[in-house]
Amino acid sequence: MAAPMLTIVYFAWVREGVGRDDERIDRPSPDMTVADLVAALAARGGGYAQALGDSTKLRAALDQRFVPLEAVIGEARELALFPPVTGG
Repeated sequence: MAAPMLTIVYFAWVREGVGRDDERIDRPSPDMTVADLVAALAARGGGYAQALGDSTKLRAALDQRFVPLEAVIGEARELALFPPVTGG
């Protein structure tokens, strides 16, 4: 049986920075936080480091529910990363 996967979806300038709309990775350990995963992705360097290096400029959702970056990923199937929402 295949290992559980986590789909990471990127929006707005985060998507532009990493150069892709989404990607699938092996689901991280159950106690890993969104912030831990963002740091691991940023460590890839290049566009990932540029887009994800300053986590204070990011917002996240797990399975389409807004969460703080300190949230544990657990059994989530999807992580969305995006800039703060602004109104106008």
